[in-house]
Amino acid sequence: MLRFLFTRRQLTLGAAAASLLLAGAAVHAQSAWPQKPVKIVVPFAPGGTTDILARALAPELSKAFGQQFVVENRAGAGGNVGAEAVSKSAPDGYTILMGTVGTHGINRALYPKLAYDPFKDFTAITLVASVPNVMIVNVDKAKALNINTVSDFIKAAKTRPGQFNMASSGNGTSIHLAGELFKSQTGIFMAHIPYRGSRPALLDMMGGSMDVMFDNLPSALPLIKSGKLKALAVTSAQRSGAIPELPTIEEAAGLKGFDASSWFGLMAPAGTPVDIINRVQQEVAKSLNTPAIKEKMLAQGAIPSGNTPAQFLTFIESEHKKWAQVVKVSGAKVD
Repeated sequence: MLRFLFTRRQLTLGAAAASLLLAGAAVHAQSAWPQKPVKIVVPFAPGGTTDILARALAPELSKAFGQQFVVENRAGAGGNVGAEAVSKSAPDGYTILMGTVGTHGINRALYPKLAYDPFKDFTAITLVASVPNVMIVNVDKAKALNINTVSDFIKAAKTRPGQFNMASSGNGTSIHLAGELFKSQTGIFMAHIPYRGSRPALLDMMGGSMDVMFDNLPSALPLIKSGKLKALAVTSAQRSGAIPELPTIEEAAGLKGFDASSWFGLMAPAGTPVDIINRVQQEVAKSLNTPAIKEKMLAQGAIPSGNTPAQFLTFIESEHKKWAQVVKVSGAKVD
């Protein structure tokens, strides 16, 4: 029988060599990602704020990592279709979700059966931006009924019950909930018509089949400035720097404490390596801090963030509590 004897020094050197090999492997694994295109899933149709923000970030991340970051729209069920698809994707860093206040702050309270858990099935990366919503009305209807303020709209809706259609980008979105909150605080009735994203809803708003919408400001702003839609107020607690002449709903109609803002952030399937999460967060933060991207977002009414994964998770948890209470108080239900 052969016997092998090792000195303490030999064992120590062997352990050190093994540690170096493991460290080298870890560095290689980190630097190896990404080796193919990364998909950013937008759970709404093209043209809405979620899509706008994702497409603004994608080329910046492509430059930073040397691989294409490709936006894929998977609309349906207030963002649930896209969110569910990402939650079931491999946690390898190649599929990321542009989540929203709807997918991760509202839908768990609004939908009786949700096919994904916004906390257990995802890892928070970073908050990209927060934006106010804006109350917009069809130009022709506003002109015909002499609607120039929020108070004018409330009066018109009360004297014509059931004659106003309220569009949204989908059930459970902040656009939907802002409208439900408005309905509950004013006592008016509007038929809710959900769409598969903001863009198709905005088209029908301009066409006249929809009367009112509480859209995210970035997607509605160009249509407001061009005169194709009439804006009455922002739904946030404070006025927006992108359109400072527009009052808040609280200011315009005396609805105390009215605040229904939106937010958008990147998330990955649970179990995605921490080094990938941190690298993406750091590059997003750098991109959002460049003058070109920052100024573009502020001009659209979006407030850029880029916070850490831990900060974003804490924010999501607080938003879930807030919107669960709004759902309860407003009595909002999935149509």
